[in-house]
Amino acid sequence: MIAAEPAVAADVVLAGARNHAAIVLADSVTLDHRRRIADHAIRRRLPTVAGVSEFAEGGGLLAYGPSLADQYRRAAAYVDKILKGAKAADLPVAQPATFELAINFKTAKALGLAIPQAVLQRVDRVIQ
Repeated sequence: MIAAEPAVAADVVLAGARNHAAIVLADSVTLDHRRRIADHAIRRRLPTVAGVSEFAEGGGLLAYGPSLADQYRRAAAYVDKILKGAKAADLPVAQPATFELAINFKTAKALGLAIPQAVLQRVDRVIQ
């Protein structure tokens, strides 16, 4: 769905009567509007899951995926090699090396959710 206003799109998607949770795809638009999307979801009592921890920082309930900070650092290393004369075609293709599980406890509390102990043992990042 494409809308002129991302919050409107989120409102339409989250307003469905049968929704029990929302999966938020990580892209530049959803990351820019993560707080608004999370606020809409919390008002509708929908837990949200995303692929980057920055979404949980913005109010989403849970995120699991590659570390954006690590990816940016690794990209900088590639830029450095290219600027020093390496050919981009000669550099190996890199995959994410670090994955994070982040949980926003403030959002969990607002939704009345208890996080199971088994999940808490695996959390890399806790957002209060």
